[in-house]
Amino acid sequence: MNEFITITSQPAVCSYLQFMIFIPVAAGIVLFLVPEKYIRIKGILSVAVSLVTGYLTLALFSSAIRMVALDDLVAKSCMTLFGVNLLDGTSGFLTITTDNLSKLIIVFISLFSFLILLFSLAYIKQGRVKNYYPWFLITLGCSYGAVLADNLLLFLAFWGILGITLYKLIPGSDEESSATAKKTLILIGASDTILILGIAMLWRLTGSLSMNAISLPTDNILAVTAFVALLVGSFTKAGAFPFHTWVPDYSKDAPASSSAILPASLDKLLGIYFLARITTDLFIPGEWMRLLLLSIGVTTIITAVMMALVQHNYKKLLGYHAVSQVGYMITGFGLGSLIGIAAGLFHMINNAIYKSGLFLSAGCIEQRTGQENIDELGGLSKAMPITFAASLIFAMSISGIPPFNGFASKWMIYQGIIDFGAGPGIASKLWVLWLGLAVLGSALTLASFIKFIGGVFLGRRNTAFEKAKEVSPLMWLPMVMLALFCIFFGVFATNFIVPKLIMPVTGEFQFTGFWNSGLVSLLIIISIALGVIVYLAVSIKRFRTEDSFIGGERFHEKTGYPTPEFYKTIGEYRPLAWMYKKAEEKLFDIYDLSKHFVLWLSHKLSEAHTGVLPAYVIWVFAGLIIMLLIMI
Repeated sequence: MNEFITITSQPAVCSYLQFMIFIPVAAGIVLFLVPEKYIRIKGILSVAVSLVTGYLTLALFSSAIRMVALDDLVAKSCMTLFGVNLLDGTSGFLTITTDNLSKLIIVFISLFSFLILLFSLAYIKQGRVKNYYPWFLITLGCSYGAVLADNLLLFLAFWGILGITLYKLIPGSDEESSATAKKTLILIGASDTILILGIAMLWRLTGSLSMNAISLPTDNILAVTAFVALLVGSFTKAGAFPFHTWVPDYSKDAPASSSAILPASLDKLLGIYFLARITTDLFIPGEWMRLLLLSIGVTTIITAVMMALVQHNYKKLLGYHAVSQVGYMITGFGLGSLIGIAAGLFHMINNAIYKSGLFLSAGCIEQRTGQENIDELGGLSKAMPITFAASLIFAMSISGIPPFNGFASKWMIYQGIIDFGAGPGIASKLWVLWLGLAVLGSALTLASFIKFIGGVFLGRRNTAFEKAKEVSPLMWLPMVMLALFCIFFGVFATNFIVPKLIMPVTGEFQFTGFWNSGLVSLLIIISIALGVIVYLAVSIKRFRTEDSFIGGERFHEKTGYPTPEFYKTIGEYRPLAWMYKKAEEKLFDIYDLSKHFVLWLSHKLSEAHTGVLPAYVIWVFAGLIIMLLIMI
């Protein structure tokens, strides 16, 4: 995706970029000074800031492709100490790229931020998350900065701040949420350390830190190491296997609005945006690197969706699906073809739409019931019809049911895999495996969302929630808008969305096979209409309803069978029982494994400190010998 980019310091474009990045950050810092008792005012001001930056992103979206050097910003900074300009010589690092990829991402960052802030006005109460709105605005500004930065050091600065804001947007009010916040910060921080090493190796190999000036083939061990190091940073932020374990825990313990803006939308947009830069700009992946990407992609799909199937906490279930969907995006980029890259980008946007909507739905359910366990819920469709309708659309979208947007991007991934199978190399020969696992993942996703919809909204209502009612318009309006996007992006995928939004980034390509999103949508509407006509034609009065009659006894209305009970058989199935047991013991949790290794190593090192002087002399000489060997 490297394109011809002009370097300029044009005032109009410069001002757009400066204001987009610094208005949210400055507003967030100012809001720290406003007491928490005025949280509603802080929320309204945050929404206003998101509207202003949203307008600026739309203005930038229609501007020409260019690289902007913020020389004017440095010249007017006035950051001096003892007469010395602290920013002297830094103008070469303050370069911003406004290409089609970055412009696409920032538009959706603005969209999700506005909708979730609108939702937060009614959802976030005083004391729930300290300084929620200031941290949210700093997240927004730094997200713009990370996407627009061309220099890798500038990108790294914004990227690192986002790890801190992720940590601060979880309450930490109890031991469990505090542990989750710590786990998130450590995993993100560790991956950022590896990312820094990768950037250092990239600079050593190319002598450049500009993303648009680097295009390195992975044909030697140092280039491969740098490639993998950058992938670790991207995968941890996006939540891909095996660096995903913070996402389900964060989704469970953080407020739904924090989960909707970070693991569901912004972290996916940023992590996959960086993956796009890595695989299409910074590096030219070889055959074995594509095999690595495809293997991680399908592993992420299957392992996460299998874990989602057995969850009873609906927020944790959504967290595992946030991980699973990343696998489809990685698979698309692993293919390396135009349709594969386009599918990865399209699925990234689609996932952010329906996954944000699902977390907002979870927030509505949580607010009205106070429950997070599916076993304790049921029958909320009548009490919360708008939330139910929106959740149903999101569930069908993520499950890949036409004509919704999830089907459109998944179908493109399937087409890309089939086309990939015609190429040479071992990765291409395994195309049936990639395709089979991707389709299986979609089927299992549908199964787990039958559990979610059936367990929460269908069946008999728990008597404890007889007085439950629909949430306020501030909460359901963002969900409705996201649900409409799911429909629009699915129905007009091939005719408008992909040609107008995705192809300007990837380049033009032809859809293989016979598929047109508009035609598919029309056929579905016709089939639904025919079904309604047939139903009405046979007359509703001919049907009768009777109470259940099992084992010679009539079941009363209060008798029910919780939907999640059926899914317990999956965890008890012998070939899978071992895997689920070890998962509960955190055998596959890279954070827990690393923690145990560090504690073990610390214990072994403490044993070496015997207090005996000859032992210390031996350690000193051993260290000197090792240093000499390294220097030689």
